[in-house]
Amino acid sequence: MEILTIDLADLLRIFWFAVASFLIAIIWTPILTNFLYKNNLGKKIRASQDAPIYAKLHEKKAGTPTMGGLLVWVTTAVITLIFNLSRQATWLPLFCLVATGIVGAADDLMNVKGIGEKGGGLSLKQKFPLYAIIALVGAWWFYYKLDWNSIHIPALGDYTLGLWYIPLFVVVLVWMAFASNETDGLDGLAGGIFSISYGVYGIIALIQGQTGLAVFCATIMGALLAFLWFNITPARFFMGDTGSMALGMTLGVIAFLTNAVAVLPIVTLVFTVEGFSFIIQFLSKKIRHKKIFLSSPLHHHLEAIGWPEAKIVMRFWVIGAVSAVLGLGLAIVGRGF
Repeated sequence: MEILTIDLADLLRIFWFAVASFLIAIIWTPILTNFLYKNNLGKKIRASQDAPIYAKLHEKKAGTPTMGGLLVWVTTAVITLIFNLSRQATWLPLFCLVATGIVGAADDLMNVKGIGEKGGGLSLKQKFPLYAIIALVGAWWFYYKLDWNSIHIPALGDYTLGLWYIPLFVVVLVWMAFASNETDGLDGLAGGIFSISYGVYGIIALIQGQTGLAVFCATIMGALLAFLWFNITPARFFMGDTGSMALGMTLGVIAFLTNAVAVLPIVTLVFTVEGFSFIIQFLSKKIRHKKIFLSSPLHHHLEAIGWPEAKIVMRFWVIGAVSAVLGLGLAIVGRGF
């Protein structure tokens, strides 16, 4: 059993970065909000034969600005570039955060302007190849530059995957982008789960001695908490693809950097359930021509049967907190700390 020691200076550094990120994000929120409202970058709730229940439930939210995820990744990018840029710790997650954030912002902008498939921005067939390319860059870096080709399974040890490490990396990152994006459908829901998840992986990184990466997680968490301040119902703005996709894929990168990807589905259990609920609904409609849920993903089904939005969000936060603690425990005990 290893003896866990954490430097007080590292803890203070993490604390101050989280606080600074929160305050900086709070300070420039009025600038972002004014920009979003001034340019009419409001969410479009379009009537659809495929999702009539969703359209009816959310018609009152039409016009609320999207692209609020800019608050998180722009704040994190600026702070990291100035104070925490490290080839070993933050280059790759920062690249992923900014690259996917830009793609997501373009998609959000197309949605607002009525450009793209059915006026709704990029289709799944169009957007996921773009995210897969970004994920491939990360996989190439891990495999050929960092010489990583194995994953750690808690309590069982390390398993060498060879070239299979690359497709696993891509699948995990694209899955995280998809699942977190599906979860971003209620005020505060995705933001709360992301805050918990980044907090957990920040702790894992700190325990492993990866202080720079832990600071990066804390920076994101601070900005996320500022975003949540304005995103809790009734939301002043929505996260949008520029936030959910970027934060989901970046969390996947951090899971690989800490070699704790095996516990990622547990730490992000809410994302896991939401993503699979959408897939189950999609396959059921295609194969059986019947719905399993009134509306998907799961949080929309709960809305449709009468659950208030705030109740769904807060109960999902509770589930997310419990599963995150479980995942953290498995990661720590499985390493022998």
